[in-house]
Amino acid sequence: MAGIVNFRPTPVIRPSLTPRKPLNRVSFKISAEIKETSQNLGVSSTSSPTIKPPPNFKPPKPTRFAIRPDRILDVLTASLGLIFRLGTGIFVSGYSASFVSRNEIPPGDYAFEFGGVTMKETSKLGPRPEKPIEIYEFEGCPFCKKVREIVSVLDLDVLYYPCPMNGPNFRPKVAQMGGKKQFPYMVDPNTGVAMYESDSIIKYLSDKYGDGTVPLALSLGLLTTLTEGFAMIGRMGKGSSYTPSKLPPKPLELWAYEPSPFCKVVREVLVELEIPHILHSCARGSPKRQILFKKAGHFQVPYLEDPNTGVEMFESAEIVDYLRATYVS
Repeated sequence: MAGIVNFRPTPVIRPSLTPRKPLNRVSFKISAEIKETSQNLGVSSTSSPTIKPPPNFKPPKPTRFAIRPDRILDVLTASLGLIFRLGTGIFVSGYSASFVSRNEIPPGDYAFEFGGVTMKETSKLGPRPEKPIEIYEFEGCPFCKKVREIVSVLDLDVLYYPCPMNGPNFRPKVAQMGGKKQFPYMVDPNTGVAMYESDSIIKYLSDKYGDGTVPLALSLGLLTTLTEGFAMIGRMGKGSSYTPSKLPPKPLELWAYEPSPFCKVVREVLVELEIPHILHSCARGSPKRQILFKKAGHFQVPYLEDPNTGVEMFESAEIVDYLRATYVS
């Protein structure tokens, strides 16, 4: 082992906590939640629209660090968030990385490799929720972005219900559940807790599924909100307005994490089309990187799984094309 790099969040809010048993494994119970969610969407097998992939569709082969020429501007403007937010959400809680020889990585194990350098990444995560947290929000909202960043830091799986302006399905549902159309709105099916207010949601998630520490970049009040807004200037409101679409019988699944510009352009389209999706957050240090590596034979995000068509695919530009071709009504 040639060196160690450690990243730890600055303690800002640390309330007293009851002792918790250490976690020995990461478990995911997704299939049952997807089935239950599809029923909650109010879409039955007889009334739901027929969802088919585009004719002659073939998922593309993944290409690392490549940008399709017609998407360069999208990726560049989506990258502004990395600058204004100083990379908040790139690393999960308790991230550490060890520089190792490639021979030290067992076959079938994920490790980050770039320019001949191999890193083994680990983290220290808090308790894992049995069911995905449910969040109603939309991309073009700085308060929603704050919550998405803590989701990335805490490495949580979240069932997102997109609420773009003029969206006919989930915006009205928030008003029915909470009494007002305000975003983000969080529901934790594991505890029954539901709440508005981004700072309250961040505090709750940090206490319940972290060590009680709120990262400094999410604790600066107005400055945090302003930089969240500046981070989205280049996208000119994308991910905020509804595009008429077919509501899928089952939520899609997206492997991604908030700071990635490639993931952001996919999320924008999911929100505009008001497509519910489970996001498997997998920032640097996430154990879910190994899960995706084993599942797909390769780690790269975004990675989309559509249970309505059976399509599984990498490459952000092609995912965007697929979503529009399949779900725009």
